[in-house]
Amino acid sequence: MPLLTLKNLNLHIGRQALLDQANLVIEPGERVCLLGRNGEGKSTLLKIIAGEVSSDSGEIQLNSGVKVAQLPQEVPRDTSGLVFDVVAAGLGKLGQVLAEYHHLLAEEPDALERMGKLLSYIDTHDGWNLDSRVANVLSRLNLDPEIEFSALSGGLKRRVLLAQALVLEPDLLLLDEPTNHLDVESITWLEEFLLDWNGTLLFITHDRAFLRRLATRIIELDRGNLSSWPGDYDTYLRRKQEALDAEAEGRAQFDKKLAQEEVWIRKGIQARRTRNEGRVRALLKLREEYSQRRERLGTARVVVQEAERSGKLVAEVEDLGYAWGDGSELIRDFSTTILRGDRIGIIGPNGVGKTTLLNLLLGRLKPASGTVKHGTKLQVAYFDQLRGALDPDKPVFENISEGQDFVEINGARKHVLGYLQEFLFTPERARSPVRTLSGGERSRLLLARLFTQPCNLLVLDEPTNDLDLETLDLLEERLLEFQGTLFLVSHDREFLNRVVTRSFVFEGGARIGDYVGGYDDWLRQRPAPTTASDSVKAIKPKAKGALPPTRSAAERKELAALPDKVEKLETEQAELGETLADPALYKNDPQRAQILQKRLAEVEAQIQAAYARWETLES
Repeated sequence: MPLLTLKNLNLHIGRQALLDQANLVIEPGERVCLLGRNGEGKSTLLKIIAGEVSSDSGEIQLNSGVKVAQLPQEVPRDTSGLVFDVVAAGLGKLGQVLAEYHHLLAEEPDALERMGKLLSYIDTHDGWNLDSRVANVLSRLNLDPEIEFSALSGGLKRRVLLAQALVLEPDLLLLDEPTNHLDVESITWLEEFLLDWNGTLLFITHDRAFLRRLATRIIELDRGNLSSWPGDYDTYLRRKQEALDAEAEGRAQFDKKLAQEEVWIRKGIQARRTRNEGRVRALLKLREEYSQRRERLGTARVVVQEAERSGKLVAEVEDLGYAWGDGSELIRDFSTTILRGDRIGIIGPNGVGKTTLLNLLLGRLKPASGTVKHGTKLQVAYFDQLRGALDPDKPVFENISEGQDFVEINGARKHVLGYLQEFLFTPERARSPVRTLSGGERSRLLLARLFTQPCNLLVLDEPTNDLDLETLDLLEERLLEFQGTLFLVSHDREFLNRVVTRSFVFEGGARIGDYVGGYDDWLRQRPAPTTASDSVKAIKPKAKGALPPTRSAAERKELAALPDKVEKLETEQAELGETLADPALYKNDPQRAQILQKRLAEVEAQIQAAYARWETLES
């Protein structure tokens, strides 16, 4: 029996029909990816399913008792409090009561009257089971309940919001661009988690690697209609192109017939002959059908203006070093040579310093040590991930032309409105202020602005966020045709694989590795890491075998003891998890539950520290 059924949904925003008699059926256990161009209404459709927005007409059928949870595209600005509070908020009023009770227990244990009222509410609303569920979700997602939400990175904030959705134990989980602004490590974690999750998933993404790994079916929102495409992404691309070709052929035949009938009606009037009334009615019907036809939005035309060729040497880097203001090292002893035509991808976690490395390579920052020597005739065009080059209060066209009516592209003058139409901005949209644009439209606008500049060194810092798949594919093609040098920062694994020829990778310890090829090539070439996921059993023989002579006696003794230490800690971790999973604990002895939760966090931290020390001693 279907989990979710949409029947004849209609929704108009102004003159545009976002949904036009849209129909959809989702079965339990499916992982369905919703595709469509920017502005088609994908996020709005998820909000309709979640009950946040109402359609003009149509019907939404959910099985009785089905619970729906949503992970929004952006982190809500008003989200605050401890991680526990934010996750518990997913339970509504009961979650707020649990959060207040935990706060009083920790900060005001003498507030007995207020505590009594809270306990009464918790007892009568099955609160202890739900409190246990919050603790389990936090443990499963490896989140510390006592950390302030505002202090977390963007990736961890989205993980907390995912925990907030999962604490409801939803049957249907809605994800809107879940990989946006996540680094590769976080995206990989999310993929693994969702593959193991046994609920039903409806998600929007422009990350093709994420889509390929997760989706069991693709649905597309195109000109208000929903269509289903069983199979993988490559099958969808092939069948979609076949459908578009058939649509184009059918419309060509329709237009030809309409033109013939228009000629017939005019000749009939000129000759004052009696007209066939049935044929006239058929013509009127053709005219009506033509007027109702929604044309597919064209494809953006991306042209990269190439400047005069640079010298063969673009940059020679020797022993480059850089540190933060507090003295902590960011880059140490990095040396490389960059030649004309290199397409370099820069890979690493959020906050590690990828943009800083770009500024060092471009000479915008002075290194703490080492040198960066630039070649000759460099002309740089820079795509800023923060969209800082755009003035939000100015109209779109003024952000391109700076008050001029024309722009020059490869020696030819183009009117700015015509140029913007190549990037899918209608004249009306081109006159709107930038602040009204969606994320995808801002990315397209920044590309349009960027490509008015001739360049032979193109720098793209996270250009793929919010771009639809067709624009991504086109950008890839243009970058492959570009004869100059490219620096690319991206977390889009497939984009990196297709575009770059070299990869600079932040590998920890202020070290940057230089590898041939893209993301997958780096995975094949990198040294095998020793991580906490390695089992004690697998590592034990190394600890008890022959030890390198460079270790001191104390280090050899410490290394030999580490396997047993980790084993004991992991045993305690498992025992604590089992104890905390009992709802009665929270009801009968809440103070002990709080103590055990803190101990569990300490044990997990000790395990991570032990593995880190193990890795240091092993290497």
